[in-house]
Amino acid sequence: MIAKLGRLVASLPIPRHLRDGVEAAFVVVAPERHLKTDELLALANQHQPDGILMSLGMPMRAEHIAQLPASVRVLATTSVGYDHIDIAAANARGIVVCNTPDVLTDATADTHMLLLLGAARCAKAHVRNMDGGWKIRNGFFQGLGVDVTGKTMGIVGMGRIGRAVADRARGFRMPILYHNRNRLSPDLEAGARYFPSLDEMLPHCQVLSLNLPGGQGVLMTRERFAQLPKGAIFVNSARGSLVDEEALVEALKSGHLGSAGLDVFQKEPNFDTRLNDLENTFLLPHVGSATIETRTAMAELAIDGIVAVLSGRTPDNVVQA
Repeated sequence: MIAKLGRLVASLPIPRHLRDGVEAAFVVVAPERHLKTDELLALANQHQPDGILMSLGMPMRAEHIAQLPASVRVLATTSVGYDHIDIAAANARGIVVCNTPDVLTDATADTHMLLLLGAARCAKAHVRNMDGGWKIRNGFFQGLGVDVTGKTMGIVGMGRIGRAVADRARGFRMPILYHNRNRLSPDLEAGARYFPSLDEMLPHCQVLSLNLPGGQGVLMTRERFAQLPKGAIFVNSARGSLVDEEALVEALKSGHLGSAGLDVFQKEPNFDTRLNDLENTFLLPHVGSATIETRTAMAELAIDGIVAVLSGRTPDNVVQA
């Protein structure tokens, strides 16, 4: 009989198609529903795990990490973002933190284009019309959106997901501008125009696309929305914390922003419902990576990180403070 690597506590259900492999490596304690932070802490202190598997929606701040049992050696989140975890506090206790980069790039970029198209083509109103039995007959000049093809897209954050969005946008013949902490090499830039200053880029963006990590404070303020050309489309599948939502609502109501496609919000799931009341928004409930293939790959990568740490190896997906 092969010895187990240790005990694993999960904050989320582990699907059957993954569970056999996980149980071969660990003594597993997994719930039937997603847990809250206090519930996970109680379970961890009860079972004294070596590793913890958790999801994006669970805050793990310094005060929470202080309550983890001394047995915990590794904490793996099934997300590429890790701003919900206090990495420094975890590292100070000798806990390795892993995330799931790369594997959700394509799914998130696909969702980003869905948000763009939905916002541009008034998808919300048309879907509601069909849900109501097609009671509204649009006239020739009614219910019109705008073309995406040929519009200039400005991307904030030209990492893997930003570049994947740019690749898809080029299929719509969209010129690409970008703002990034550092300029990319010519091969990664692929003809995109670099702006070292976000404020200099904004007036040129008929579409503004956020594709950068959270934890950087509010990026899109009232002043920055005002710098976009009138009628611009705003798309955010990155983090809601990057946006002043009060300013966003104002810009949408005034018509300065033509529309917005959003998959992320300042407060989730208790988001500002004024955004949904507006006709010029297209909203999704933070489902950027929500495909069978991608979520499976994310869970596998998080589990692989735990296996590596408990086997005495340093995994590639370690997050550094």
